[in-house]
Amino acid sequence: GADDSKQLSKETREQLYSVILKSAHAVGVGAASVKEIDRRNILRATTVAMQRALDHLQAPPDQIVIDGLPVKHLGREHEAVVGGDALIHSIGCASIIAKVIRDRLMRRLALRYPGYGWERNVGYGTAEHRGAIDELGVTPHHRLTFTGLQFSLDL
Repeated sequence: GADDSKQLSKETREQLYSVILKSAHAVGVGAASVKEIDRRNILRATTVAMQRALDHLQAPPDQIVIDGLPVKHLGREHEAVVGGDALIHSIGCASIIAKVIRDRLMRRLALRYPGYGWERNVGYGTAEHRGAIDELGVTPHHRLTFTGLQFSLDL
C-alpha cells in the first residue's frame, strides 16, 4: 500500500506508518530547522536533512535511492528517481514516514500557536494559513524566505 504520501488519506498514512516501522530493516529520520532553511535555502537544507537521516541508520545502506533529481552535495552515491515515491516501494515508505512525522509535529505546534490552522493545513500555504499570518504575524516556525510569506510581510 505504500505510495506517494500525498495521494493517501491521513488515516491510511497513519496505518502504513505503523506497518512500515514494524517491518522495516531500518529507518533513519533527519530534519532541518526553519533557521537552517532560511540560512542555507531549501535545497541545501533538504540535503542536510537527508545526510542526517542516513547518519541515523544503524548500519550504512547497501543502496540509496531518492525521490527527485540527483543531490549534488549528498556526499554518497545514490540513484535519483523523479516521481520515485509512486514508483519505488522504499521511497514511498520514506515519504509516508516523513509526512506522518511532519504532520504530527505540526499538530503539536498548533496547540502552542493556535489560530494558524496547523492541525488542518499542517503548515501548507492555504488561504486560512496566509490569513492567520496577516492577522497574527509569524512565529519562530515560519520560514521567512518562503516566497508567499515575503509578499505577506512586504519584504
